[in-house]
Amino acid sequence: MSNTNPASLPVEAVLPDLLRCLAEQGGAVLEAPPGAGKSTRVPLALLAAPWRGDGRILVLEPRRVAARAVATFMARQLGEPVGATVGYRTRLDSRIGATTRVEVVTEGVLTRLLLDDPSLDGYAAVLFDEFHERSLQADLGLALVQEVRGALREDLRLLVMSATLAVGPLAEGLGLPVVRSEGRVFPVTVDHAPPPRDGDPLDHCARQVAALAGEGTTLVFLPGVREIERVRERLAGGPPVSVLHGRLDGDAQAAVLDAGDGAPRVVLATNVAETSVTIGGVTTVVDSGLERRPEYDPRRHRTRLVTRRISQANADQRAGRAGRLGPGRCVRLWAREEVLARHIEPEIRQTALDGLVLDLARWGCRDPAGLFWLDPPPTGPWQAARARLRGAGALDGDGGLTDLGRRLNSLPLPPDLAALVVLGRDGGRPRSAAALALLLNERAPGLDREPDLSRRLARFLRRPGDWPGLARELRRLAGERRDRDEAAPLDTLLAAAFPEHLARARDDDPHRYLLADGSGARIDGDGPFADRDWLLVLDTDGRPQDARVRLAWPLGTEAVAAVLAERGVEEERVHWDPDRNRVVAERVRAVGAIVLERRPLENPPPALLERGLLDAVRGRGLTLLPWDDGAVQWRARVTWMHQLAPSEWPAMDDDGLLARLEDWLLPFLAGRRTLRDLERVPLVEALTLLLAPGQAGELDRALPPRCPVASGRAVTINYRAEGGPRLAVKLQECFGMEQLPALADGRLALTAELLTPAGRPAAITGDLARFWREGYPAVRKDLRGRYPKHPWPEDPTTAQATAKTKRALGDR
Repeated sequence: MSNTNPASLPVEAVLPDLLRCLAEQGGAVLEAPPGAGKSTRVPLALLAAPWRGDGRILVLEPRRVAARAVATFMARQLGEPVGATVGYRTRLDSRIGATTRVEVVTEGVLTRLLLDDPSLDGYAAVLFDEFHERSLQADLGLALVQEVRGALREDLRLLVMSATLAVGPLAEGLGLPVVRSEGRVFPVTVDHAPPPRDGDPLDHCARQVAALAGEGTTLVFLPGVREIERVRERLAGGPPVSVLHGRLDGDAQAAVLDAGDGAPRVVLATNVAETSVTIGGVTTVVDSGLERRPEYDPRRHRTRLVTRRISQANADQRAGRAGRLGPGRCVRLWAREEVLARHIEPEIRQTALDGLVLDLARWGCRDPAGLFWLDPPPTGPWQAARARLRGAGALDGDGGLTDLGRRLNSLPLPPDLAALVVLGRDGGRPRSAAALALLLNERAPGLDREPDLSRRLARFLRRPGDWPGLARELRRLAGERRDRDEAAPLDTLLAAAFPEHLARARDDDPHRYLLADGSGARIDGDGPFADRDWLLVLDTDGRPQDARVRLAWPLGTEAVAAVLAERGVEEERVHWDPDRNRVVAERVRAVGAIVLERRPLENPPPALLERGLLDAVRGRGLTLLPWDDGAVQWRARVTWMHQLAPSEWPAMDDDGLLARLEDWLLPFLAGRRTLRDLERVPLVEALTLLLAPGQAGELDRALPPRCPVASGRAVTINYRAEGGPRLAVKLQECFGMEQLPALADGRLALTAELLTPAGRPAAITGDLARFWREGYPAVRKDLRGRYPKHPWPEDPTTAQATAKTKRALGDR
């Protein structure tokens, strides 16, 4: 953290208002930009509040780096060591003492505190810092604290602090006042320097850093440790280079944060440097514009880290780091024209909710609608998580915790890893199972690049002291329990815990694997898994097809036999055969997508064939269906109505239609089996099933398929034209028309593409009257010589509309 005088921080000006709101109204929402000092000044200011008594102040930070840094800085302001008046607590580290009155914790720690003691006895206030990051644990913690304040602790103060979130809806939902502080950021010059099209982006980044590094600190934002190490290699021989990321221990992180004496240096950091921590002496920021975040695949119930573009709010926060000491500079390594999302999506919308369901079940809540949420848990993922937990035996039929559920929830791990620990305890492998769960949940420096989990485990258990944080957690999880020599092999235990990760080598390529969840993976031919027929694939690089295996456990014959015996299911299945363009029905024995044996199914029931067709359309897309122009235009018309009234008309995008195949396509699949059968599905009739009663007639009235023109002909409207609905009609057929018909009661404009007699575009207009006055004279002058046989009257508003030549008109 910086050594700024606290009295000069901008947040100091609003502390009287903030303290009054906490005293009189029980809480507040503090909006304070980066640099205001909210993270470190506000908690200390609350120590003298009369309502605190001897109660502790609980401060939540989204990351371990921030929790340690914020606590360390506040302790220094008091002239004390960490663990005295100010301490911190994370899942892997804790410095809390009997005299501690300000506890800085990571968000998951708050959830544990609440579940163990819902009254939060001994705490006077809870502060949520950097709430704009919108982590799942922060949303859950706020929901539980708000319920505690309403039911058990009216005296518990609540303060939510945010730098970039629009706080109005949050304050309104909580019923709390908003206090706004100014930030302290000097002007920052922002330049863009995207990498060359075919160049190495890390080489480009290193060149930019080398060119910019001068006085003070150059802070470089990169997505992950791998990129940090590669850029550091490229900067060898230049200014001193430090790194900052979540894997460093607390002392190493503190050294990077404190070293700000003005000497030239480069700090290569992940997004941990965006908020709550201040790196000394930063005058220049180089921003890759990338971050690594978890991404959840609901179809396969798998979360993986992916590299993606940051939001505009992230970019602004990163640039602001250059303006803390004086005017600064930020170079963004992407094109100026690139548009970023305004904010990151809340984690609650993009992750598995198993842990949330389990926590709320222990809280006694089976319906999240009864709690306060800025963004409520999505219904689909919530129901899917409940179903998984019921299937695993963690929830009963009513959604309450079972004995197994209580055992899982008592462990500070995600439910699937907690289940591994429980399996290990019950199966005689408590220490090894706990170590495996930790290695799968935490990144251990020095072990991360070892793709064989069995080797990672052996190295960790041989010298656990090399990873002190993990070693402490292992002692908490396993205690004095030791593995029994006669216990089942670990690969059998792992396969029982993660059967969906089972993978078998493909017959046509032993380096490619099919996983039980239906995805594909590949290994390096000379890697540790060469010649292994069966693996348990626990991490990949996330590619949608043939992802590279980053972590796996090779399975022995006994483990494979055990999982096949327990998980193998015999059932009737159908699939689409692309070579024969038809649905094929079989009786198979399989573990998920891995088929162990199959035989043809004679006389399959029609319902099975219909399901096979639906699966084919879902897998191969809507292009399997007969999209003639009539169906395409009908779909476009409904899409326009949905845009005009989204709550009344159904969406017609691919994802929406694929999600509702049973509602509109299934009724038309009876007796169909082949691609030729699908080509005879009456698509418009099928899609009409998605409309409410009376909407088909309303569609024809509001957005008719054809439009009459002055010549008497009904011309088809193209509802898929760029820019909106368009009428392509010969210019002479519109003589006498002053205006185009209104669509959707005037809510949608119709454009006319006026054609020459040869059918080529002559003009485009949405205002015929204006065109006749201003555009037609020039068009007439240009075309009358090229098309002399056709009428070109001086006054088109009174002329006869026609598609005929002058001679044909005369003959008539």
